[in-house]
Amino acid sequence: MQKTNENRYLHDDPRVQKLRGMLDGASIVITGGTGSFGQALAMRLLQFAKPARVIVFSRDEYKQFQMQTSPAFEGHDAMRYFLGDVRDADRLKTAFRDVDYVVHAAALKQVGAAEYNPFECIRTNVLGAENIVQAAVHNRIKRVVALSTDKAANPVNLYGASKLASDKIFVAGNHMSGSAKTRFSVVRYGNVIGSRGSVVPFFRRLVREGATSLPITDPRMTRFWITLQDGVDFVLSSLEMMFGGEIFIPKIPSTKIVDLASAIAPELPQRIVGIRPGEKVHEVMVTEDDSRSCLELPDRYILEPIIAEWQRGSHIETEGASRVADGFRYASDSNDQWLDVADLRALLERLGM
Repeated sequence: MQKTNENRYLHDDPRVQKLRGMLDGASIVITGGTGSFGQALAMRLLQFAKPARVIVFSRDEYKQFQMQTSPAFEGHDAMRYFLGDVRDADRLKTAFRDVDYVVHAAALKQVGAAEYNPFECIRTNVLGAENIVQAAVHNRIKRVVALSTDKAANPVNLYGASKLASDKIFVAGNHMSGSAKTRFSVVRYGNVIGSRGSVVPFFRRLVREGATSLPITDPRMTRFWITLQDGVDFVLSSLEMMFGGEIFIPKIPSTKIVDLASAIAPELPQRIVGIRPGEKVHEVMVTEDDSRSCLELPDRYILEPIIAEWQRGSHIETEGASRVADGFRYASDSNDQWLDVADLRALLERLGM
């Protein structure tokens, strides 16, 4: 079992103090800030440090209103709400004025929706990434961390392909920052347990509605899982340690989908419905080809940029990272950390799911 706790990536050590020093008095933009991740990150920032401004950038005024008037955020003087779309380069340049750091979480993320609406997916996930880079360099932002997905490694669907393109754009953004010295890095992780659109609330809804069975696309299917809090803390720790151009990948547990269904509804049978278009049986976060640029730390893997024509440090020197073996592969089916039915049931109970 993979042990999870609220301070897995942020605990009381010099790194935490350095991160607090970065964030105290700083202005941070969160694109897609009304989503599950964005709200959790905003709350973590308010709890962890004393930022001057936490700017929520998103396109849905109603979700911003809900967030602004919720007990969790009402009365926090540092909170700001900025309507806009990452497709709008000029609006981003305005939103990024006098900002120190950006966490880019805005994206179209549903695999099926991306397949059916490919132009919309490209405009948000790819052209939006370009706009973020341009606006960040224009405003001389210090650091940008972009959220990616395990589906960007060896993609088989448009969503994964668009996020792979986005990852490449952010890594290459370091080449064009010039005297601005803006640095861009990427965080890639698996499914967030319980997030909107994930299988947990889907199974829960079926149980509430009186389903007599739970649909399983393939009994072999495995997935990486991370809690929302761990995801937020991993992004913040990566923001602190980045030199620019890295793709940070957390070491997280795998789960069999059949075990997840059993943990949620042990009394219900499972019926096989077949894999959906664009779906994989297993997910990969470090491919064999990635292994040649992959470093390992106790809590994460780091893909270094293949071409780095800017001054940057080395995690080997600063963190004691080591290189993985050529041909190494980090995949959900061959992972050495697993959550079984009992582990999943305990985790869901702890998370209130």
